[in-house]
Amino acid sequence: MIDQAESKALNAAQSAENSMSEETTPKKQAAATKRAKAAATAPVKKAAARKTAPAKPAGKAVAKAVKKAPVAGKSATPKLATKAKAAVTSEGSDTAGLVKGLADDAASNTLAVNPLMGLRFEDLGEGVKAFFDSAVKQPMKAVQHWSTYALELSKVLTGDATEPYPKDKRFTDPAWRNSAVLKRLLQAHAATGSVINNYLDSVNLDPRAKARAQLVASIYIDAIAPSNTLINPAALKKAKETRGQSLVKGMKNLVGDMRNNGGLPSSVDKSKFELGKNLCLTPGQVVFKSDVLELIQYKPQTAEVFQRPLVICPPQVNKFYAMDLSPEKSLVKFVVEQGVQVFCVSWFNPGEKQRDWNMSSYVKALDEAVDVAREITGSPDITLWGACSGGMTAASYVGWLAATGQDKVHNVVSPVCTLDPENVSDTSMGLFITPESIAAIKASTKARGYVDGEALARVFAWLRPNDLIWNYWVNNYLLGNDPPAFDILYWNADTTRLPAGFHADLLDIMQDSPFINAGKFKVLGESIDMKKVKVDAYIVAGITDHITPWKSCYPTARIYGDKSTFTLVNAGHLQSLLNPPGAAKSFFLTGQVGGPDPEAWSAGASRIDGSWWPHWMSWMHARSGDKVPAPAKLGSAKNKPGVAAPGEYVMQK
Repeated sequence: MIDQAESKALNAAQSAENSMSEETTPKKQAAATKRAKAAATAPVKKAAARKTAPAKPAGKAVAKAVKKAPVAGKSATPKLATKAKAAVTSEGSDTAGLVKGLADDAASNTLAVNPLMGLRFEDLGEGVKAFFDSAVKQPMKAVQHWSTYALELSKVLTGDATEPYPKDKRFTDPAWRNSAVLKRLLQAHAATGSVINNYLDSVNLDPRAKARAQLVASIYIDAIAPSNTLINPAALKKAKETRGQSLVKGMKNLVGDMRNNGGLPSSVDKSKFELGKNLCLTPGQVVFKSDVLELIQYKPQTAEVFQRPLVICPPQVNKFYAMDLSPEKSLVKFVVEQGVQVFCVSWFNPGEKQRDWNMSSYVKALDEAVDVAREITGSPDITLWGACSGGMTAASYVGWLAATGQDKVHNVVSPVCTLDPENVSDTSMGLFITPESIAAIKASTKARGYVDGEALARVFAWLRPNDLIWNYWVNNYLLGNDPPAFDILYWNADTTRLPAGFHADLLDIMQDSPFINAGKFKVLGESIDMKKVKVDAYIVAGITDHITPWKSCYPTARIYGDKSTFTLVNAGHLQSLLNPPGAAKSFFLTGQVGGPDPEAWSAGASRIDGSWWPHWMSWMHARSGDKVPAPAKLGSAKNKPGVAAPGEYVMQK
């Protein structure tokens, strides 16, 4: 166990990671942080601030503490792993760093449950309206800040303005400082953002309206950044080197995206990937198929296997193969190589005809899949994996089992899953969830029959435009590069749909918090009471996860009981899952769940260098029953093996 110094180290590491992100736009980030602290409703304000500054997972300890904290068997404590900070440099032909940075940024911003919960473009319009209404109702403040703006612009013209964005990855090219014109454009942009933010800080608005206005303002400020135009020195240099061919290629990319990608820059070169060819390569076969799911059994890779299998219940929001991407980062491959039998659900991609599918529909199908896994392995029960919305489905399932007196799940593994929505302050949740918006969204979704994944992805992109729009705008159009070809980006762009009934249930879960309020939610006619659930649980969260922040995942471990293991990984949302051994600078904190304060838990947690996968596997081995000879063939006489993994449902568009 570690002492209070180690707890400070955790907080310091988290602050160090966040400060790197904050340094990208220091003035804007500082203003956002100030707004977040001053807001009457903290979740709403934190949500607005998160648009321009990633959420603080922990307190503000001095970063030096992380270097001083002792670690068993180590002479020094590694720094918190940070995502790559690629810059568009004056080396116009050197794009490897830029492309790698695009992949890392996008992997930190994968689509998940929270962006689905109630955000519409109409709500962004409300932010614009609030901004202009404030100027009409409080004209003196508008005049005051316009005067300040004029003064700041005069300083820009005379060269007296301070240097903005010293470490912003968009402006690392020396030309932004060496050219008098570019330097002044940069200073003018910084002045514009500062005045708008300060103005919104000063006006008297309803906290929710102000937060929406601040979010829209930050989107506008990001959009007008000079790096997004052809005066970008990297773009000019590339055009000169290629004799204008980069601009021609960029125009072709733009036209192609206007036709085929809803007008947004493509985030990935989809032509470089094919499921079953260079993704989803772990051998397996479909052993069960229903209207709702396919169940894939993977071929054991050891002579003996543990009898109790692992059944993976993936999120309905994305396709299952995040767990089986390229072999070097495949969690499925790792698990079967450790002697654990693995089954994975692949959900049918629903459409209008499946509009009535709800949580009960998915739980019923999951129960059928669990019964198949039990029959094939001869095990009376299983270990159930459920991440993100798959974790909500898993919790609903074990809650239903407890209500009906069935004992089919011995262990639960639930990474990056929030079962207590009251602890979530995500932008789309905090800013836009109201009874009125929920009613409107339910009605709209019901009329169509489903929620379109591509549309959701476009809205989500505008919540984090620097990471999900403008990076690609520069790469694809200004530099004329092809979109990056990374497996994570391909998976993230391979969107799914959600049936209206299930989406409505998710909205109710976000409103009513049924996993902590017994009797608020029914599954297959049974009221869910998580206090009746008796399983061993292993819960995982990411220190820098902004989609399911770690402090909102910590209550999930407490919901599963005081014997649950909570593991905190120094990574973001998807990176917390894709954490194979050998990853540079990886570490995690782990320990039995404690009281309600996650900070107090961190003070007593053990710190371990490396990937959390081997630690989890030791936990699994102790809870997976006896070893038996590995089956020579997949499936059984009752559940015969069919098509090869990754199956047919995953191919649906």
